[in-house]
Amino acid sequence: MIRLSGRFRSALIIGGQGIRARKMRTFLSMVSLFLGVLAVVVVQAGAETLERAQLASLELQVGRDGTRQAYLPGSPGSIRVSNETLADRPDAVAVASRQAIIGEPGVVPVNPGGAPFDQPGGYGPAGGMYCDQYGCRPMSPGGEAAPAVPGQAIELVLHTLTGDIRQFKPFRRVAGQWLDFSSAPALAPRLVVNLEAAKGFNRHRVPAEMRIDGATANPTPQIIGVIDDGNPQPSAYTRADDLANWLPESPAAADYGPGLQVMMAPTAGELERLLVLRLAATGVPADQIHFETVRAREDIERNLALTRWIFLGMASLVLLIGVAGILNVGLATVGERVEEFALRRAVGTSRLLLAGIVLAETLLTGLLTAAAAIGASALALRAAGTLFADRAPFLAEMVFPWQAAVAGVVAGLAAGLLGGLVPAIRAARIPIATVMRA
Repeated sequence: MIRLSGRFRSALIIGGQGIRARKMRTFLSMVSLFLGVLAVVVVQAGAETLERAQLASLELQVGRDGTRQAYLPGSPGSIRVSNETLADRPDAVAVASRQAIIGEPGVVPVNPGGAPFDQPGGYGPAGGMYCDQYGCRPMSPGGEAAPAVPGQAIELVLHTLTGDIRQFKPFRRVAGQWLDFSSAPALAPRLVVNLEAAKGFNRHRVPAEMRIDGATANPTPQIIGVIDDGNPQPSAYTRADDLANWLPESPAAADYGPGLQVMMAPTAGELERLLVLRLAATGVPADQIHFETVRAREDIERNLALTRWIFLGMASLVLLIGVAGILNVGLATVGERVEEFALRRAVGTSRLLLAGIVLAETLLTGLLTAAAAIGASALALRAAGTLFADRAPFLAEMVFPWQAAVAGVVAGLAAGLLGGLVPAIRAARIPIATVMRA
């Protein structure tokens, strides 16, 4: 083992000396190999970046991997039971969703049905009804006929939370602050709006009056922050106990469709079983209580796998051009060093060590090229994060993926090995008699 270690060390030292003695030739070999290694690094880094971008988007929509979640009928009974069971639980949160209008009373909102502000019209059909992912309801949250009087009012989806949802959906804070669940409930509901709702409030000056179906009075909300939740529909988030001050304990409200979402940590198995039993006791059908585990990464990797292998195949073709360049340079170098290698053989250098010297040069060349390609890719990713942080916020926090660095090192070493194998074999076969002819 010590003898082999000494041979390996000698090959590296002599190979490094050969690279230093032929700097221009080494530089040309690196140039021919650089694009191939860079292609492999860029493909791997691009695939990892795309995967993280899609995963970040899915986490905002469906939650982090491993989260246990269920969509339940948003009836008053199921909402009450969920709020009571999950109150003050750090490992679970219930999200009840309903429509709300903020602004002048008795007018049609500027975005009927809670539609995005850059889209004309509203969600759902005409005739006093609108439909979205939570079902169909009257145009006015109060249930009365929607007046045909336009005014300064904004309609949005109001999500009431029993706890901090950010442990399951990593919302990005844009301005202000997030909801504080450790303080006492507020008489004026505190709202955190998403980017689309903030866009509407910036464009339209509306009175601070909020209308909610079933409320005993119209409260005056406090907008305390803005978050990016990845939702194109105007939305707001508030504490369930803040809103409970304005709603009767048993509101005679219609079913909201799948307007109740429950999210739990993977370790909250006992809590999940307790909630199922309590919901079943209130009359919720058993076939409507179904928890499932979020597996966002698995779905993304399955979709990206084929694309990644196709582009890696194309990058490998570019890498082969660099291998051919190293092969040509290596053969030319061995041809120029025939006398040197023959002399080394004459003084007792083994054929294996001669081959190792040539391979050490090509492997070191491949490793240096990989370092240059990885450095260039990392700088490009950092520049992209600086330039496009506004359009793609995840790039601002993106770090260079270690998988791309590993792929670059493997590609560089593989190219050095393939390009130096034939020259190494040729160097090992140089006869000792060659030194006599020299």
